[in-house]
Amino acid sequence: MAKTVSNVDRIYESLRQMAADFAFKPDQRINESELALSLKASRTPIREALNRLVADGFLTFQSGRGFYCRSLDPQRILDLYEARVAIECEALRLTCQRAKKKKIDAVSNYLDEIEPDYAACTDVIKLLEMDEEFHLRLVKLSQNAELERMLRNLNDRIRYIRMIDLKRLRSKGKGTGANPSLSAHRLVMSEVRNGKPARAEKALRAHIQRRREEATEAVRTAYSQLYVPTG
Repeated sequence: MAKTVSNVDRIYESLRQMAADFAFKPDQRINESELALSLKASRTPIREALNRLVADGFLTFQSGRGFYCRSLDPQRILDLYEARVAIECEALRLTCQRAKKKKIDAVSNYLDEIEPDYAACTDVIKLLEMDEEFHLRLVKLSQNAELERMLRNLNDRIRYIRMIDLKRLRSKGKGTGANPSLSAHRLVMSEVRNGKPARAEKALRAHIQRRREEATEAVRTAYSQLYVPTG
């Protein structure tokens, strides 16, 4: 039994990564037979993994027709950003109530540690990983494992668009020099350390919503990259 569960988990992680990266085109029907061949697995664990991805919001299921990749449209992305604001702001409220100074200082120290790499890094994926890590560390301070779990799920579902948005900003010469993301992170941490929960939440909300406003353009760019041949 343990071997079967392990196999499902392996397949699930592979398919989750493919779905997060839109290896399946938006609204594309998933061919279970092809997946079984490429992943060297039987249809049963494949289907179990696909059902888990439906529950996680990466795929959809139509009765009598099968599994489909999730849609990619501005409203869905805006919904995810709104959910992210709600999760992170609630976690921040709990953080201001519960977190010990030592734990708060550790997150601030993390920003100090990554600043040289952040300033010099040209790898958009690594930049995004550093950004996500800060937000996860901040949510962990809330001591609420469910909020952390929900943020991880949202990060995976929105990562492709965030990566597109960050690439676009870098190509326009934004997001460099003074490192506005790190500055926004430092402002949030400063307000938390000073015991100013309302000001900390305002800074965090503004930081997330700033990128939300660019979501529509990022979706258009994503479509062009997914459907227009580059060769």
